[in-house]
Amino acid sequence: MIQDNEASGPLGPPLEAPIVRRLAVVGIGLIGSSIIHACRARRIAGHVVAIDRDPAVVGRCRALGLGDEQTTDIAGIAGCDLVVLCIPVGAFAEVAAAMAPHLKPGAIVSDVGSVKGSIIAQISPHLPAGVHLVPAHPVAGTEYSGPDAGFATLFQRRWCILTPPEGTDAAATGLVDRFWHAMGADVEVMTAEHHDRVLAITSHVPHLIAYNIVGTAADLETVTESEVIKFSAGGFRDFTRIAASDPTMWRDIFLHNREAVLEMLGRLNEDVAILARAIRWGDGETLFRLFTRTRAIRRGIIDQGQDAAEPDFGRRHAEQPGGGKAEA
Repeated sequence: MIQDNEASGPLGPPLEAPIVRRLAVVGIGLIGSSIIHACRARRIAGHVVAIDRDPAVVGRCRALGLGDEQTTDIAGIAGCDLVVLCIPVGAFAEVAAAMAPHLKPGAIVSDVGSVKGSIIAQISPHLPAGVHLVPAHPVAGTEYSGPDAGFATLFQRRWCILTPPEGTDAAATGLVDRFWHAMGADVEVMTAEHHDRVLAITSHVPHLIAYNIVGTAADLETVTESEVIKFSAGGFRDFTRIAASDPTMWRDIFLHNREAVLEMLGRLNEDVAILARAIRWGDGETLFRLFTRTRAIRRGIIDQGQDAAEPDFGRRHAEQPGGGKAEA
């Protein structure tokens, strides 16, 4: 693996010994490439295999030096101690079936998906006996995708949620825990059902709202596209950033977490109706009370280190193709 020029960086010095002897990362987009960058920066894995079904992506991985091996063949996972699937939520059953014959006894299979219940249901039937499943979800990302989008500090100070099914080997869960800690993440363990409900309101529904607002603005016949761009305030710009996220990934998230998302949308619709009534009847007290409470929540997020007063989490951004910058 190509080593960083500096002996240490924002993530800390390289580890004395790798946590994972042989690692496979399947799907080299933003998250997959960031995992490889972080593993290189801290020597978290002794040998990394980068796997993607798109030959162009594999070629780009070679050009960027992402991994020690790059291949389109899922058989590249053979002999790997940890396999991390960084693929759309709807693709897990197909990929799990294809990789099953190549998994070595004792291997650990993990992922980075934003929905856990569906992923566990898709993977579990295909895993051979003696192979461990430890699902994971790093709550981190940008609106950029592809192998060029990744950077080593993407997971630093961000949460990674583990959702091991009941009866999962404790040593396997512990290794995945150490793996994410080494990349700078804080790790939390919860059930898949609880994860999906929490993420429905903290991530999935906000994305759905962003897609809807940006789409509504584009559809308004009385507002030209130039006016939307010209007069964009901070709130709308934030919505457009979120709405620029990968459409395949988010389509699958909503379809595979539909029950939790629909439950949260129902509650949101009830609250919006209350706000509409307050505005209609000039009930400033209700509006002020809500805005005061939500402002306190924002301050609490900053106090817990999950955001900062500086724009974009105070990060230094990696340059993106075409001159853009990755944003947290």
